[in-house]
Amino acid sequence: MIHKNISIIVAIAENFAIGKNNDLLFHLPTDLKRFKEITTGHSLIMGRNTLLSLPKWPLPNRRHIVITDKPDDNFPGCEMVFSIEEAIEKVKNEKEAFVIGGGMVYKQFYPLAGKLYLTVVHQPFEADIYFPEINFPEWRETSREDLFDEKNGFRYSYLNLER
Repeated sequence: MIHKNISIIVAIAENFAIGKNNDLLFHLPTDLKRFKEITTGHSLIMGRNTLLSLPKWPLPNRRHIVITDKPDDNFPGCEMVFSIEEAIEKVKNEKEAFVIGGGMVYKQFYPLAGKLYLTVVHQPFEADIYFPEINFPEWRETSREDLFDEKNGFRYSYLNLER
């Protein structure tokens, strides 16, 4: 069942790579700014490793819902849940909530999400975490912006998709 209020926000390489050694594959300051603009004022749903990979948490002006399988986990400023269903229940009355990773959380939410906010870097990267392969025909593109990062020397695009 699609949950129209559940959105996924993710930066992926063209080979769907998203991370290596619990870190991002590339540093795009404009993408981090976009992430902040889109997610501020909303709930963020994430796995525990994603929370721990953040330079500082909780991120300001956002509710943090952390999915964990460790009952002793206690992260100040965050709400702990133990299943995807429990996370969905926590945000059921919100207009939009954002799934921000990691790999296993994306895999479980991908079939349920109503929107994708993608940053696509147009080259492959070596990784140990991948986003599920996107079946683009089942999504409708609502906006697209094509950019070039001078510092890293690669092209990337912001794509917003809806089911």
